[in-house]
Amino acid sequence: MDVQTWTYIIVGGSFALYIGIAIWSRAGSTKEFYVAGGGVPPIANGMATAADWMSAASFISMAGLISFMGYDGSVYLMGWTGGYVLLALLLAPYLRKFGKFTVPDFIGDRYYSNTARTVAVICALFVSFTYVAGQMRGVGVVFSRFLEVDINLGVVLGMCIVFFYAVLGGMKGITYTQVAQYCVLIFAYMVPAIFISLTITGNPIPQLGFLGATPDGTPLLDKLDGLHAELGFAAYTSGSKSMIDVFCITAALMVGTAGLPHVIVRFFTVPRVKDARYSAGWALIFIAILYTTAPAIAAFARTNLITTVSQKEYKSLPSWFKKWEDTGLIAWMDKNNDGKITYTGGKEGGTIFEKKDEKPKFGKAKGESGQRMMENKAGAGTNELFIDQDIMVLANPEIAGLPSWVIALVAAGGLAAALSTAAGLLLVISTSIAHDLIKMQINPNISEKGELMWARIAAAVAVIVAGLFGIYPPGFVAQVVAFAFGLAAASFFPAIVLGIFYKRMNSQGAIAGMVAGLVFTFAYIVYFKFLVDPAFNMKDNWLFGISPEGIGTIGMLVNLVVALTVSAITPPPPANVQELVESIRFPRGAGEAVAH
Repeated sequence: MDVQTWTYIIVGGSFALYIGIAIWSRAGSTKEFYVAGGGVPPIANGMATAADWMSAASFISMAGLISFMGYDGSVYLMGWTGGYVLLALLLAPYLRKFGKFTVPDFIGDRYYSNTARTVAVICALFVSFTYVAGQMRGVGVVFSRFLEVDINLGVVLGMCIVFFYAVLGGMKGITYTQVAQYCVLIFAYMVPAIFISLTITGNPIPQLGFLGATPDGTPLLDKLDGLHAELGFAAYTSGSKSMIDVFCITAALMVGTAGLPHVIVRFFTVPRVKDARYSAGWALIFIAILYTTAPAIAAFARTNLITTVSQKEYKSLPSWFKKWEDTGLIAWMDKNNDGKITYTGGKEGGTIFEKKDEKPKFGKAKGESGQRMMENKAGAGTNELFIDQDIMVLANPEIAGLPSWVIALVAAGGLAAALSTAAGLLLVISTSIAHDLIKMQINPNISEKGELMWARIAAAVAVIVAGLFGIYPPGFVAQVVAFAFGLAAASFFPAIVLGIFYKRMNSQGAIAGMVAGLVFTFAYIVYFKFLVDPAFNMKDNWLFGISPEGIGTIGMLVNLVVALTVSAITPPPPANVQELVESIRFPRGAGEAVAH
């Protein structure tokens, strides 16, 4: 059977499984909708947490970034892994003891203020919608290639699937669907990694193959550095980012992870604090399987791509290249009319587009060699090849010549990763609106049935907005997600940490800090990513040389300084709030999560 037939079988089977689980576990109460009834076993919650946390950015885009950026791409690996550890050890038990299953609910009660709650809701919506844009983009990329549909139609199909099990099942449906999605995505990630590791290095363990040698005895990373040198790219194992930017990106990803609302809520789906700790440990094991494999997949994909494509005649290339061309995510312009693909790096090598970060557009016309033609005028450099970073993991099995069923399995895994995180984010959005805005502020006397109805309406609207973000994405999947982490770092993280560990922090300080951090970070990202003139030398004008992906760290510091300063010059919180803060520092013996 061909790839498309296998894709229909495997992806269709996985979707049927997700929908069946959603019907079986549909929520009948707000507690089931928000926290799955609080009775999920630790190991199942660990798998669901891992699926929730390992988004399309982890599955699809992270290895692609490392594949193109080499050493510089490791900031994403370090930041996201360190962030989960920070969340599991520093925050989760204390938030679980507090007993509020949403971040706005915690902030509203801890800072005894509906204004603080509203600011937190706005922050949650900012972060969640930014994050979900990356997931829907990933869904569109997978559908456009493997089901051979338009990328926008792929996003719409993904919206329909998420809508069904997120709106129907709530957290209960999402949790058990995510258990299934973790099994699908980790199997889909590891099978091709093992195949390719055996092919390239003779070692079935990808992590060891990454550090091993090719059949001719050359260490894999040395071979990759040599290929880069021949083509004019920077060495794969060397970095070009400044140390301060590397630090800030890593820190923003770490503290942003610890402030992500859709991950935090998972610790309320288990019966006890002890179970929350166990599920955090299980999740770390499940996450480590994928994260220790990502650098290997990146190196394998980069090596295979260069050796398969560079200086090869277009007409002799395998079918996968031309099928990816049809999606608009790979393109070739034959500048020297030799019929061969010249792939080079260096200052004169890159293709220059008329607008900043613009991707090539493709017309129906083809060149003399049959290649897709880029409508934009190429720069003076010699590079003839455009590759979207987000395709590297998905195209990797095809580049390596693996069986069709493995290629289809990777498609199913990419969809599982994107849909699992998208569902968790949509639940955060619906909960923030239905519980933290309507129930806690607008209509405190609303019935449970009414609150559940509003939660489902909010989830439905959020699905539509998320789809629009997926159709009009502001960047690569991992870049978009990095912005979400930066916004979370600058808004939620200081408020949560100070709320747990600093009794003197009051509502005025928390509100001022969240607003200052969010506005500063959001304005910086928007200015440098969307408003600045393409001819403007951005790097020379970054604050302290820090990129938009890392500015969340500075936003966090702005939040802390403003919060502590305002808190110091305004009255302290009430005595009962200070006693509450003292009590949540001892998480042992906590009861179940409760809603007002």
